[in-house]
Amino acid sequence: VQLQASGGGLVQAGGSLRLSCAASERYRYAAWFRQTPGQEREFVAAISRSGGFSYYGDSVKGRFTISRDNAKNTVILQMNSLKPEDTAVYFCATGSTVITSNVDNPRAYHYWGQGTQVTVSS
Repeated sequence: VQLQASGGGLVQAGGSLRLSCAASERYRYAAWFRQTPGQEREFVAAISRSGGFSYYGDSVKGRFTISRDNAKNTVILQMNSLKPEDTAVYFCATGSTVITSNVDNPRAYHYWGQGTQVTVSS
């Protein structure tokens, strides 16, 4: 499975960025995680295969929106009201063993994109 993430960059606090993840296959869930140096990967958001169910980490609820374009096999993360603490490398992920109860666990995902840097300046 190939995952290609894009859309990261530098933005001022309060701004917006849109990340995209193009996948070669579509599994039950796709997700975004983020990671800063020395830290564990943090769950950001996940979406079901149909796009009908979505889940968010507490730190991004109300600011980030995950969606799917199934015609293009792409998962999109719209990030609004960005804060400096959102600065991280963002990874998209998917896998065949992800279920609702482990959707926020990075160990449930077998396939990962290469990561894209998001930097939010204050």
